[in-house]
Amino acid sequence: MKLKTCMAAFAVGAAFFSVAAYAEVTFRHAITGEVLDLNGGKAGGDTDAVKQFKETGKNPYNGDKEAIEKGHSLFLTACSGCHGHEAEGKLGPGLGDDYWTYPRAATDVGLFEVLWGGAQGMMGPQNNNLNADEMLQIMAWIRSIYKGDPAKAEWLK
Repeated sequence: MKLKTCMAAFAVGAAFFSVAAYAEVTFRHAITGEVLDLNGGKAGGDTDAVKQFKETGKNPYNGDKEAIEKGHSLFLTACSGCHGHEAEGKLGPGLGDDYWTYPRAATDVGLFEVLWGGAQGMMGPQNNNLNADEMLQIMAWIRSIYKGDPAKAEWLK
């Protein structure tokens, strides 16, 4: 009898952890904290990388040379007007150091939230200009130019 009880408890625990392992990350607006609706936006971003990111909160493109190159090209088109060609900062802040206007952007989830939902000032939502996969590629490029303290690089942990 004890063996059956123990096995039943194990099965319940295993089921709980497998559900928890596949739970999606909750993305929130950088200013209001409201849950972001990721169902809209520019088409074409429903890739395996985006699905993985929604589950783990980690950008699978970090360190991927091809994605980083694409991310730089996308950055030059979509972001450099405000952040500079090498993300050194212009109207918008520089993006390669440890200073983040929104400290949560030190994480992949937080940076994605700013891109998707926008922030204060001139940083509007980019979800109609870039799809989620393109945002992840831009984020990977931003992470690749990081010149700050690796201990503060939350996406490396």
